Amino acid sequence: MGGSIPAHKSELALTQSPQQVRATASGPKKKGTVRAWLVLNTTGQAQVLEAGKSEIMSRTGLPGRDLRSLDPVLSYPSSILGRERAIVINLENIKAIVTHNEVLLLNSRDPSVTPFIEELQKRLHFHYYSCHAQEADDEVSNKNNVHELEDLKSRIGSSQRFSKRFSKFMDQDESIKMEDEVESKDGSEVLPFEFVALEACLEATCSRLDSEARTLEKEAHPALDKLTSSISTLNLERVRQIKSRLVAITGRVQKVRDELEHLLNDDGDMAEMYLTEKFQQSLENSSTSSINERDDTDDEEFQSAIDDRVAAEISSEVSESANDTHSAMVKNFDVKELEMLLEPYFVQIDGTLNTVSTLREYVDDTEDYLNIMLDDKQNHLLQMGVLLSTATVVVNSFIVVAGILGMNIRFNLFNDVPPGNTRFLWTCGGGTFSCIVLYIFAIAWYKQKRLLER
Repeated sequence: MGGSIPAHKSELALTQSPQQVRATASGPKKKGTVRAWLVLNTTGQAQVLEAGKSEIMSRTGLPGRDLRSLDPVLSYPSSILGRERAIVINLENIKAIVTHNEVLLLNSRDPSVTPFIEELQKRLHFHYYSCHAQEADDEVSNKNNVHELEDLKSRIGSSQRFSKRFSKFMDQDESIKMEDEVESKDGSEVLPFEFVALEACLEATCSRLDSEARTLEKEAHPALDKLTSSISTLNLERVRQIKSRLVAITGRVQKVRDELEHLLNDDGDMAEMYLTEKFQQSLENSSTSSINERDDTDDEEFQSAIDDRVAAEISSEVSESANDTHSAMVKNFDVKELEMLLEPYFVQIDGTLNTVSTLREYVDDTEDYLNIMLDDKQNHLLQMGVLLSTATVVVNSFIVVAGILGMNIRFNLFNDVPPGNTRFLWTCGGGTFSCIVLYIFAIAWYKQKRLLER
């Protein structure tokens, strides 16, 4: 767990500063699919690795489709994938591969990833020394319990004979129990390396999304309130941009939340992420098998049973597929630790989703209010159009009368005209009065039919 990254012919010198690492990584890239990967080991030290896709696949044991999801050229949604030897993390701008002893970052030259790299280095550095401190405490505790182990073996009695392998198994069981007791007495437990890196990625992603959501919320409320008081092209353009950003961030937050919810609901996927325990189990299995080959025992019946068991295990490993063996190894993992780690970030991202959802509802309410205002204004315009159309009809009727009277035709009305304009004035006054009465009658009829507001 505390091992360093093996040297590679294409790796550059080890550096401590992310700025120097980015400067080194910004050099000319090789042709083909070779990319610059920033590798962080268990101590938090960084180095740049120029590697191709096939080399990364052999280094991490990942299939090509998982590496394709990390390609910055392609647009893949946020995802967290647990595999046999690595965890593939694609969260926003963080594209990383986490193994049991190293972290490989693809887009380390992105300026937005710089704070995350610095924080991750601090966490890995602190985790490294925490593990060493816990190992030192375990050694002291094991020395104090040596006498208890000797007493336990002496109480077994000399009537039964046990092989060295069986005694070794008992030592392992007792050491596991003692480690559990030490952890329970101490009350604190150091997370595995992969969980430390995963937690850093989740914290950076959730914090960034929450910050963007709150910033958008602060910008949206004043713009929406200003739009409701004054509908203008500038205000409409600002609200349109805010809504576009809101739709984009809602989709991003929703995807991260769905991914965390999927992990929390699937114990198998969470068990796949226990890379350190799987690595330790594989080491124990290999060491146990090598010891079994060298062990000699006086108990022939027990030895034959062991040989039969080893032969059965070998035959089963040959017959069964690698996936079945891997599933049998991880199915008994206790995922409570990872579940407790993911739960706070699920709550945080769910709160961010609630924030953007509330803001989305506020935007929708504002749009509904603006539509109501526009509909009301449109109704007023229609009513004004009805009034003007009615007035036009009434005036046109008077114009028809004036046109008839202005024709070059003799009427009895023009015969024996007394001096003055008495008849002309009576005609104009009567026509005007008739138009007014006709207009009032039309308006009253409109209101009776509820074509106009009362």
